[in-house]
Amino acid sequence: MFSTKLCSINGFSSSTHLFLKSFKRVLPSLSHGKCTATNTLEAQCKCKPQKQVCKTVLKHFDAQYSEELGEQWSSARDVLLNPLSWQYGVLLNRFSDLTNLKQCLTELGYTNLLPQTHPESPYQTAPIPLQCFIHRDPVRIPTQSHHPGWLKQYYLLNAASLLPVLSLNVKEGERVLDLCAAPGGKSLAILQTATPGFLHCNEVDQHRHDWLLKTLESYVPPTLRRLLSVTRLDGRSLGSMRPGAYDKVLVDAPCSNDRSWLYTPDTLQGEMWLKERTRLPLLQKELLCSALAAVRPGGVVVYSTCTLSRAENQSVVEAVLASHQGVELLELEQHLIGSLSDRFCFARIHPSVGQLVIPEKCRTWGPMYVSRLRRIY
Repeated sequence: MFSTKLCSINGFSSSTHLFLKSFKRVLPSLSHGKCTATNTLEAQCKCKPQKQVCKTVLKHFDAQYSEELGEQWSSARDVLLNPLSWQYGVLLNRFSDLTNLKQCLTELGYTNLLPQTHPESPYQTAPIPLQCFIHRDPVRIPTQSHHPGWLKQYYLLNAASLLPVLSLNVKEGERVLDLCAAPGGKSLAILQTATPGFLHCNEVDQHRHDWLLKTLESYVPPTLRRLLSVTRLDGRSLGSMRPGAYDKVLVDAPCSNDRSWLYTPDTLQGEMWLKERTRLPLLQKELLCSALAAVRPGGVVVYSTCTLSRAENQSVVEAVLASHQGVELLELEQHLIGSLSDRFCFARIHPSVGQLVIPEKCRTWGPMYVSRLRRIY
């Protein structure tokens, strides 16, 4: 069970005041338009050593993605090769004191990624708890340090990584499994959308498991501790260990993360990772099959990766659908895709067994692949 002590909220107000005071210091330099914001970021980045692109990995990407994505690879390639162009989403933590924070973000030029009413019905006007603010420029506000007795107000992330959580569509009281949960951003986002009856966060790698615990401690109040379980189980076996135990399962599978793999430290490391890449689809299929065993009949599984690779995305889902009876593909809700079509660039992939967000200029979100399945029986 989740036994690590979570932060209390005692003494929160003074910490909040100090943070907002320092946060507003960046406002004058970032609130005067696009040019100033971008130049400020570039000035900051020039002080730091820049990562070097691994030519071996880039050559492999060029060959594979030119064939799979056609002309869309060119724009995605330009973004991946220019980290200074990358945008960052600011996921607000509804468990923290957000006094004045949204106003500060608005003054900085941020807007809310998501509509603030439920789109299922024209008569439904209840607010959506999940709030993520994005900027048109590659502005990155400071990360917040951990302080005892204070919950962090926001989590910085690639805004496209919220698409799997939105597709999961967790309802109040549901039992949810985040099968590959570290570093914890999607688990945190799940808790922003609803209060589940139970959230099981699993991560087999020790280092990443510790990272997950640290994230939850920094953002989640003690009152929710009884709803959380954090484990280090082999995700491939979890379905047989706990068959039909969950209403919803998220499989954010280990993948050849294009943004990080492109900046592999050296050629030998790059070559080793490319060999590892050929073994990933088998692991991903096993994890997805385990998730389908862990979800109850009628329950939903969302599969996602942060790579453009067809072998790790569409091909994995197609193989599982072909080998499993009692599983059906669910289209992602059109209202969800429609509401994000101006924010994200979706790839043109056929046949469609999911949605792929690819980065492009001024919309640098992604890569993020999402597919949604339902266990029928």
